[in-house]
Amino acid sequence: MTEKKKIALVLSGNGVYDGSEIHETTLTMLAIAQQGASYEIFAPNIEQAHVINHLTGEEMPEKRNVLVESARIARGKIADLNTYKAENFDALVIPGGFGAAKNLCTFAFDGPDCTVNSDIEKAVLDTVDAGKPIGAICIAPAVITKILKDVEVTIGNDSGTAGAIEKMGGKHTNTTHGEVVYDEKHKVFTTPCYMLDANIEQIATGANNVIKAILKTI
Repeated sequence: MTEKKKIALVLSGNGVYDGSEIHETTLTMLAIAQQGASYEIFAPNIEQAHVINHLTGEEMPEKRNVLVESARIARGKIADLNTYKAENFDALVIPGGFGAAKNLCTFAFDGPDCTVNSDIEKAVLDTVDAGKPIGAICIAPAVITKILKDVEVTIGNDSGTAGAIEKMGGKHTNTTHGEVVYDEKHKVFTTPCYMLDANIEQIATGANNVIKAILKTI
């Protein structure tokens, strides 16, 4: 019996406006399980950039921790990202949500001049060095581009974000629902999901397609 492939998921909080996008994350987890692989979940043990009221869209006067908030989605089964070891996994995947652009890096605030959290940078570089694939969904390709520079990705078709990707040294390819862009040099797979005006069925298609593409290479 073939051993299950194991994928590491990196979360950035809990909720689209200040953390991981919950639909993208959950449907990615489901896609991994349905396609015969397994996953473990990680998040950096850092303070969130800020906390957003998801009912009103307004910033709230409180502080939250990215690892603690991500544990809500993981049902408590989660590890500090600084414990991630590329040799223990077959691939690494980062769902979207503004947390990827606010907590894993500062792209949401600083655009192409953003800085990247040291734990996610090390995880990505170690995975690339190990010759293993990386998946990035929604806005998460911005994090990957800031780290790797010369990488081909997609965030859908938003010209402003695509322009920022290219200013960071990346190549952007416009896509629509469910399409996956593959960068052969770095083994990076990206798909737009909620960077487009999407419904939950289209998110499921995107998650399924990116996981299927990754599993074909490992």
